[in-house]
Amino acid sequence: MHASPSRSPRRQAAEPMHAQEPDAGHADHADHPKGGHHDHSDHVRQYGRLFWIMLALGIPTVAFSPMFAMLLGYEVPGWGLWVAPALGTVMYLWGGRPFLGGGWDELRSRQPGMMLLISLGITVAFLASWGSTLGLLGHELEFWWELALLVVIMLLGHWVEMRSLAQTGSALDSLASLLPDQAERVVDGGVETVEPGELLVDDEVIVRPGGNIPADGVITQGSASMDESMITGESSTVRRGEGDQVVAGTVATDSGVRIRVTAVGDDTTLAGIRRLVAEAQNSSSRAQRIADRTAGWLFWYALGVAAVTAVSWQLLGNSEQAVARAVTVLVIACPHALGLAIPLVVSIATERAARGGVLITDRLALEGMRTVDVVLFDKTGTLTKGAPAVTGVEAVPGWTHDEVVRLAAAAESDSEHPLARAIVASAGDLELEVPDAADFASSPAVGVEARVDGRLVQVGGPYLLEQEGLTELGGGDESTVEAWRAEGATILHVLVDRSVVGALKLVDAVRPESAIAVAGLHERGVQVQMITGDAEAVAASVAAELGIDRFFAGVRPEDKASTVRQLQEEGRRVAMVGDGVNDAPALAQADVGIAIGAGTDVAIASAGVVLASDDPRSVVSVAALSDATYRKMVQNLWWAGGYNLVSVPLAAGVLAPVGIIMPMSVGAILMSLSTVVVAVNAQLLRRLDLAPEASASNAG
Repeated sequence: MHASPSRSPRRQAAEPMHAQEPDAGHADHADHPKGGHHDHSDHVRQYGRLFWIMLALGIPTVAFSPMFAMLLGYEVPGWGLWVAPALGTVMYLWGGRPFLGGGWDELRSRQPGMMLLISLGITVAFLASWGSTLGLLGHELEFWWELALLVVIMLLGHWVEMRSLAQTGSALDSLASLLPDQAERVVDGGVETVEPGELLVDDEVIVRPGGNIPADGVITQGSASMDESMITGESSTVRRGEGDQVVAGTVATDSGVRIRVTAVGDDTTLAGIRRLVAEAQNSSSRAQRIADRTAGWLFWYALGVAAVTAVSWQLLGNSEQAVARAVTVLVIACPHALGLAIPLVVSIATERAARGGVLITDRLALEGMRTVDVVLFDKTGTLTKGAPAVTGVEAVPGWTHDEVVRLAAAAESDSEHPLARAIVASAGDLELEVPDAADFASSPAVGVEARVDGRLVQVGGPYLLEQEGLTELGGGDESTVEAWRAEGATILHVLVDRSVVGALKLVDAVRPESAIAVAGLHERGVQVQMITGDAEAVAASVAAELGIDRFFAGVRPEDKASTVRQLQEEGRRVAMVGDGVNDAPALAQADVGIAIGAGTDVAIASAGVVLASDDPRSVVSVAALSDATYRKMVQNLWWAGGYNLVSVPLAAGVLAPVGIIMPMSVGAILMSLSTVVVAVNAQLLRRLDLAPEASASNAG
């Protein structure tokens, strides 16, 4: 009675968040919209390859650098004095190319950031080193070893960052995969096979049982239970007959139908959802990266201090110190630690998240989760299991609940319909012995029948009662069934030899973890809301059971994103949690989009965070990880930036009047130490336990 549509494998893509491919003429460090449409995995490979090449060149560059040799107490042989300049030049022009291009872009856009600060540091080191090598400047301004370290460490930072931000595939490609590869168009009494893109309005199309609808249309012949979960997110099939509208991408589960095409291409509902996803992705505001802002401040700070240093020493009549101190300031101002402060934290955070069942596809979403004050859950498949379950049994006098379930399970045992599977599963949970059935038959929209222990057993909905001329419970107490109906439950009646013996209540079962997740978010001071296409009664029942603060019922697929916008206009920062195609625009619109991993490809690709499991407690894990990650980022940035605030004035000679001038070698050692401190501090994130049960129990 039911055929589930197969899902396409998830496509993997990587989106560099800080730099473009190293072979390009520039490095784009701007934030990209969520869910970009290009596969950037080549960029990750190219950055990795460039890092290893520069590391290989950097080792001899450092080893043959006269200043580095002096620091360690050995002497570079005469034949090796040109090794560092030659390799250092290659490293500057090749390894430094992405940073130089990115720095030029930042300069043109008048938005100095990390790229411009790196470019400034390596360029000053390059020019000063050549000046020292050629004898134009003092030997203390030979920075070939420092240039090599800067290039290698900065490349490592960007490579680590891009690897940690590998993303799932394009949301728009996933939407396209919902359509069948071929459609059967009726022509002159026959049928021809065409691609969906070739269909025209008013074409007649045949859809076989279990087939996908190729275009929006109206059923002209037949009826079928339509699985619209890929569009609506709701698990229950909907009966569609002649004259009813059907939507491209949905599935005729049990019967074949003939439809007349009413919309194709960009006019279909699926295309409309696709546009909503694209618009929400492109219009999502992107906060400026913390590291870039810090780097921008340091750029102006370094330039200002260097200028004051040069002028001050010149006024004191020491031209040589003016050049030396200014150059030292500009080189020291490019801290190794700042280049690794964010990427290391992100890399460890994403690794810890993966171990906790959380996939981070957008780092800014992780950062933003700590400021969210409303979590908006889609109901079906998120707070609930997305599949029906038997939650109530009513029997007429003379029959027990177990007998009703046992006979219903026997009659339904040969059916593949989701309701049938739920009844059989219920019998298993009750450890009932289900007898064999014979002469199984099913009737769409009516129910099933079979012979069990020599008796005719029928299971079905209201059409079955109407067909047999019966009432709900054969004249018995119907108040319970009426209460079920008021809650929006699906009710199936069980007949034995054409007499009603009982009724079954089936609902989309609430996940046992949902209440814990809601409580955990409440302990964090976050309001929990719910959105669903279900009726008011169904939504109210689930909200009351879970303690949800507010719910939106009867929301059409195209209106979910506008509901998120409504909350944002109320001044809320919203995290949306969902799993259906209809959730994709809302996931993209939300400040943080969180997709259930068991959901559709398009929902996953539209979200910044993907829960690998279907455990809603993992939302609390995301919030805990966001808090911890932000703390480590701020700590690392303060250390890296604080190093500059102290070392740059010392390098400028601010303590020269009392006889203290920090040598370049000391500044270089301090830079290395700051990098170690940042790396160790980032490693402390590994102590965070992100298992769903741990995050929920430790909330608040």
